Amino acid sequence: MGEFVFAISSKDNSELWLSTDDSPLHVQLLARVGKTGTEWTAPGEFEKYASQISSPFRLFAERRYFFEVIHKQNHKGTDHVEVAWQLLDQNYGFVIIDSQHISLYVNESSFSMNDVAHIPQTLASHATSAKKDLSATVDMLREDLQDTFYQGESDSNFPLLRYQGLQFVRLSYVYPNDYTRLTHMETENSCFYPESQYYMNMYKFSRYMRLDPPEKRNLDRGTFFFFFFWTEVLFGLQNSIKTEMVAEDEKQSKGNATGEDRAKDEWDPVWIPDVDFEGPDDGDLTPPPEYDAEVNWDQTFQIANLDFQAFRSDWIDLHCNVSGNLLLRSSEALPLVRAFMEQLNRKRFTLVRVINVVKRADGVQGNRYLLELMLKDVNGQLLRLSHYIYALFRQSRSRNRGHGFRKTKTETLLCNPVGLHWNPDTTVHFIVPVKNQARWVQTLIRDMETLFRITGDTNFNLIITDYGSTDMDVRKALQESSLPRFQYLKLSGDFERSAGLQAGVNHIKDDHSIVFLCDLHIHFPESIIDTIRKHCVEGYKAFAPIVMRLDCGATPQDAKGYWEVNGFGLLGIFKSDLNAVGGMNTKEFKNRWGGEDWELLDRSVLFFFKSCLIA
Repeated sequence: MGEFVFAISSKDNSELWLSTDDSPLHVQLLARVGKTGTEWTAPGEFEKYASQISSPFRLFAERRYFFEVIHKQNHKGTDHVEVAWQLLDQNYGFVIIDSQHISLYVNESSFSMNDVAHIPQTLASHATSAKKDLSATVDMLREDLQDTFYQGESDSNFPLLRYQGLQFVRLSYVYPNDYTRLTHMETENSCFYPESQYYMNMYKFSRYMRLDPPEKRNLDRGTFFFFFFWTEVLFGLQNSIKTEMVAEDEKQSKGNATGEDRAKDEWDPVWIPDVDFEGPDDGDLTPPPEYDAEVNWDQTFQIANLDFQAFRSDWIDLHCNVSGNLLLRSSEALPLVRAFMEQLNRKRFTLVRVINVVKRADGVQGNRYLLELMLKDVNGQLLRLSHYIYALFRQSRSRNRGHGFRKTKTETLLCNPVGLHWNPDTTVHFIVPVKNQARWVQTLIRDMETLFRITGDTNFNLIITDYGSTDMDVRKALQESSLPRFQYLKLSGDFERSAGLQAGVNHIKDDHSIVFLCDLHIHFPESIIDTIRKHCVEGYKAFAPIVMRLDCGATPQDAKGYWEVNGFGLLGIFKSDLNAVGGMNTKEFKNRWGGEDWELLDRSVLFFFKSCLIA
């Protein structure tokens, strides 16, 4: 008995339905790959879409469970579908379901193709069922306790050239998957996959699949639509059609081969070497793959759990603006949380859920983490803990009796970083310079009112510096709003973003409050105020949220666009730190805007010994 999580991957769409017992009448939709016909995954890629992974499902040993897999494939690419599972909150990844734990619902070996009476009619077979609609189209719009897109941090103690600070910014790792990867935009930018576009057009995902030869093929495995499985150990079903990629002249040369050679050639899987293909996208130089007219339903293949995240680095890739956050492996995050809870349990807290873990990597001394956990105290009250810890790498040595030398073992020691604490009551000042932007100023005020209504947080302040707007009375709009705190500054002359921001900064009296240099045309998540507080630490960290730039005509509810990975126009920083950096550059950026954010980033990198620019 145990809590299991199921996952499915396929090209193109697929659905996994599972019953609570051995009856087809009790099936429920657990996981799927898309529903619009445009979604797909590579073989064994189980974390591309949020819908691919099920909620925990309790299974009991020695019981039979009916399940059904529906798969839809278009005429392009390599078709595949795989189902995997893992025990809840375990450190290992998904494991493909093995056939030793699957049995046929009905033995179809003696049936004709027109024998269909034995096929059960379930909810999965009826597209009109309301239960098939699970979630929003874009994964990152789903409700989740994680709702912030994190970037990285930097450190430097030597002079920088103009706009060189971006090179010292590093991405952070997050757990669990926050689905900031813009999978719905990958038809325009497929940089997440390492293959060249020419390779993808020609061979799709054949390099990730190994066809089984006849002597290793389990004849009990095939392509069936209805199965039972046993719940003792991990299982996997694999199926494929056989493909041949040979030119016409190669076919003719094989015609003279012996029967043994032909059989060997027929079952040798086609492997494409790991090289970059360069050539025209239409594939004129290489003949396209040819598929058997007759499908071999006994052909099986092997795949592994595919993790493209392992190929990514923490450098900002300006050519790939759809990949989203780096993902932290559960094998690293969960042991860290358990070790932290062992220390915390001296105060008798119980872990309810891991909300978020953010890692700042340091491969030499150790890694810094922000843990966000949902806990329950001895009285049953739910608490949310957000705490910075440092995992220090410590080398311990032991003497080997046989050889007389010492073996080195790396141990992880959890520490509290000195001074790295955030204050949930710190005042956050939003500063926005404007001129003749009535529609967007009104939207900004409404968004700030919404934040106050939902959070009840009174420790934030909206400061609007107005360069003599004539299309609306900004002061009156603020006075008629329900905002708990606001300030209006009237400026004269042409619009200057740097000067407008600095005027707002100068108006703040408390040097130990947070300044958030802001702009119009921004949709704010409900957690933005606390997010700014958590990632701004006086003397240590500044916060630069990466925003998604929407395409023309798109809306936050229909989020089509890309991550602005090289923009730092939005910046959260303590006023004392901003003063130490030198404030906004109002001399060089007097009659223009654009570039002032990168110039401020340069000085911030030089100022902070461990400057954290998180987005």
